[in-house]
Amino acid sequence: MSKPVITNYRWVICALLFFATTINYIDRQIIGLLKPTLEAAFKWTESDYGYIVAAFTTCYALGYVVFGGFIDRIGSKIGYSISIVVWSIAAMLHAIVNTTFGFGAVRSLLGLGEGGNFPAAVKATAEWFPKKERALATGIFNSGTSVGAVIAPILVPLILAIYGWRLAFLITGAIGFVWLVLWLIFYEIPSRQRRLSKEEFDYIHSDNEPGDGENEKPVKWSKLLSVKQSWVFISAKALTDPVWWFFLFWLPSYFASVYHLDLKKPSLELVAIYGATTIGSIGGGYLSSALIKRGWLVLKARKTTLLIAAIVVLPIVLVRYTTNIWIAVAVIGLVMAAHQAWSSNIFTVVSDIVPKKAVSSVVGMGGMTGSLASALFQLFVGVLLDHYVTLGNIGAGYNIIFIMCALAYSISWLIIHRLTSTMKPLNL
Repeated sequence: MSKPVITNYRWVICALLFFATTINYIDRQIIGLLKPTLEAAFKWTESDYGYIVAAFTTCYALGYVVFGGFIDRIGSKIGYSISIVVWSIAAMLHAIVNTTFGFGAVRSLLGLGEGGNFPAAVKATAEWFPKKERALATGIFNSGTSVGAVIAPILVPLILAIYGWRLAFLITGAIGFVWLVLWLIFYEIPSRQRRLSKEEFDYIHSDNEPGDGENEKPVKWSKLLSVKQSWVFISAKALTDPVWWFFLFWLPSYFASVYHLDLKKPSLELVAIYGATTIGSIGGGYLSSALIKRGWLVLKARKTTLLIAAIVVLPIVLVRYTTNIWIAVAVIGLVMAAHQAWSSNIFTVVSDIVPKKAVSSVVGMGGMTGSLASALFQLFVGVLLDHYVTLGNIGAGYNIIFIMCALAYSISWLIIHRLTSTMKPLNL
């Protein structure tokens, strides 16, 4: 007797999440690529840039909080729509700014809107995928962070050369409205999606835990903060998010200052690095999903993949010993790929150990914590680099930051291992 056919509409949803995340990262990455141009136009110091990045990151934290609980209440479809409308408008508003304060203001609004991306995407993944496929699905949509960062170093310099920096913000910001139309047409939760077959619906819900119903009432944050399942994600984001933000916003400037890379031209070096992160995101998701399919316990598979990622990050301390830009590209590309493998699995852990009705709230809390830690770290980076600029040795400042980045993941993994040693999925 043949097995029932399972259709693949869930992967259409995954594609939508991927493209939204790609747009999200194009809109945030653009300022790092335009940094030399904007520094010349507005006379920014490294600290000024650090304040602008910190303003974005702080409001991104607020956006995580606001959208985390909001999406659990109103659903991923409407919540995601509101998020992308806010951040796309904010991205386009950069085109009319004429002061440093104005950049801080519109970056803050951008951060507020972009804070809804991951709470909505992780919740939608939990709604549309069984646990054995969630890490792979998360890895695919999370690779949009890498693809967006790959597209930006090619697209932005071309727009800059032809139209100037204002049109670069305007054009990239408008892309979000194209995605919004597709989202409203094709997305709905499985129980309301008419394009979904019964076989695929049953497959999606084949490993539900108690309390995983789509229409369950959200859980109060006071309850979530009292359980260690939430702190697995919160602690991980607090320690490792600052590393990703550093590489996202300061890496172009690092190559420009240390290796004299011309950011007014398409940068193959940056494309290579962010391209490697795409492999890490999908590969990390694939690895833990493959281990589960081989019979491993879900949490053991996730933690093993996280440990491998933490080990692979360590070579970042070796960058200081090379003067060859392509060796630096290879090492940093490997490290950032490891971060994306880490990120794919840490997001998936939430949906493994927390019921669907609380997923966005926990992602929101963890994202808020990670973003606030990142904001403080960006301020630290700006002050540290300004100090070493005055000493005429900015490379030494970057070396200190690389050591901190190398240690963050190992410390985080030890905390996760401690918290999860006797952990079971949370039953609310």
